[in-house]
Amino acid sequence: MLYQAAEGGGAGSFTPILMIALLFGVMYFMMIRPQQKRRREAEAMQSGLSAGDEVVTIGGLYGTVTGVEDDSVLLEVAPGVQTRYARPAIARVVTKAERPVEPAAEETDAVKE
Repeated sequence: MLYQAAEGGGAGSFTPILMIALLFGVMYFMMIRPQQKRRREAEAMQSGLSAGDEVVTIGGLYGTVTGVEDDSVLLEVAPGVQTRYARPAIARVVTKAERPVEPAAEETDAVKE
């Protein structure tokens, strides 16, 4: 009888491997993928900074972007007070600066005629 019970349990040895693979799959979709998405969004926001944008730093300091360089941003935190921050230190953009709207090429052609 012991011999028959041992033979029936052979199919269950694949189950722990399947559970570990399932655990890694769940971790990927619950933790890794959302973090990658947030990182891409933050990089896009930081690369799109321009003069006139009102931003908040990771330290909670509000300021207006007055200058943008390759890896740093110049913020005006009070009238006449400017500080330099690394781009990754910008947590979010509060308000985007208003850009002049350029008319489309089709509209300018119609006006000329």
